[in-house]
Amino acid sequence: MEQANIFKLIHAIEKMNNHNIIQFTKQYPYPLGISPILVLSELRQKGPQKQVELAETLGYTKGAMTNIANKLVNLEFVDRLDVKQDKRANQLSITETGEKALVEAQEIGKKMFVDLFQELTEEEINQYLTIQEKLLQGIDDRIQKNN
Repeated sequence: MEQANIFKLIHAIEKMNNHNIIQFTKQYPYPLGISPILVLSELRQKGPQKQVELAETLGYTKGAMTNIANKLVNLEFVDRLDVKQDKRANQLSITETGEKALVEAQEIGKKMFVDLFQELTEEEINQYLTIQEKLLQGIDDRIQKNN
């Protein structure tokens, strides 16, 4: 592929991502970005977890995870639970309020993507899906190769 086209593609992706972030932020009523929402999603999927586990899974530093956890606790989206085996440790657990905030974030995200993809024909959506699946397979292959 011609390098100019790669940079043009990168620019288009960045522009679209920036637009989506701005639109999401305008619609989402809570003072959260994507990182805390990903933490809520992880807690809903896998249940209570230690901050260090969440940081590793999501690729955040311990400091970033502490800031995210504090924000989520202050908003009452997560609770800190004591770990019986280790009195110094605790786990984060999503609350009912956090569940509602996560569902709202997901609904806004879905609506935004549906609106975005309305610009494409059915054939273009199928082509785009094929491309995304190929890129994801390449990521999976690299992860498998490095493990």
